[in-house]
Amino acid sequence: MDNPFVTKGYAGPEYFCDRVSETHQLTELITNGNNLALIAPRRVGKTDLIHHCFQQDEIKQKYYTFHIDIYATNSLRDFVNVFGRAILDELKPKGKAVWEGFLSVLRSLRSEITYDVNNFPTWSLGLGDIEYPATTLDEIFEYLRNADKPCLVAIDEFQQITNYSDAPNIEATLRTHIQKCNNGTFIFSGSKRHLMGEIFTSPSRPFYQSVLIMNLRPISVEKYTEFAQMLFEKYGKTIESDVVYEVYQRFDAVTSCIQRVLNVLFMKTPVGACCTIDMVDSAVTYILDMFSETFTDLLERIPEKQREVFIAIALEGKAKAITSKAFIKKHHLQTVSVITAAVRSLLDKDLITMDKGVYTVYDPFFGLWINNH
Repeated sequence: MDNPFVTKGYAGPEYFCDRVSETHQLTELITNGNNLALIAPRRVGKTDLIHHCFQQDEIKQKYYTFHIDIYATNSLRDFVNVFGRAILDELKPKGKAVWEGFLSVLRSLRSEITYDVNNFPTWSLGLGDIEYPATTLDEIFEYLRNADKPCLVAIDEFQQITNYSDAPNIEATLRTHIQKCNNGTFIFSGSKRHLMGEIFTSPSRPFYQSVLIMNLRPISVEKYTEFAQMLFEKYGKTIESDVVYEVYQRFDAVTSCIQRVLNVLFMKTPVGACCTIDMVDSAVTYILDMFSETFTDLLERIPEKQREVFIAIALEGKAKAITSKAFIKKHHLQTVSVITAAVRSLLDKDLITMDKGVYTVYDPFFGLWINNH
């Protein structure tokens, strides 16, 4: 690999920073039959941790592992489509007998599955092809219950199911399926703490007390420094520890941002040279310039009243008491009701996040770009 600081997906254990104790804990719990809710903000490495656990020897050899990302889903039909495709894609490399075992239970879709020139099945269904999503979901769980190996299923951004207007009882439906699925263990990963909390800790909800809850904290700056220096040295370069500390602090320990800056710093450091702290600003500027057109378009598409609140939050960095007179006056905002409505929309669009009453721009690079313009 030309650049060891990966900015997209899981690339293997040698490019995965720390999480030793979390990997051990998560692996131990799921291999002992415990369903889990894994909760942490987006971009701190939940998905990569799951993939890393799935690559552990005690899992890789004994289990079928399925990762389903439902972030972009808006309905039960979407959910079933993503779920089915993820299972088929995982099973295809394991041989015809394995994937045929899955397709044989999909009676509601049998006529819709197509095959390529090599006679491999292709999940090319449009949403309209799934006429009876509840029936297809039954069939998927029938496969999981009867698969020839135990199954580990990770569902990413699980809180998204609360938006399925076509399936108001989706939580109860899934809970019933999962209770009956003795051959499957489930990880429900989510980034919206309040929604995940409501799903799993509210006594009135179907998933109450059905899982163990694991909160993922940021990787320590010491571990990140050790990781970065090790990779630089492996490729004949060095990096000052102050550089990693500066990037870590500037991006508030957000893993994806740290990785992206380190990727550029590695790229800009010649073999045999040392990466120094005076290179950080130019690396961040390089990234902001690359994203500039994207951020301009995004900002223009945000409705005016929402845009005003979004910019105010970005300028604050960490915004508190956003409906206070002082905040409204400082940023020339409108009424409390306008701010409240704008914040609700910005949260729904994942443009901002909120934790313990503190609002921040979801993408730290976007926030920085606004501050620089």
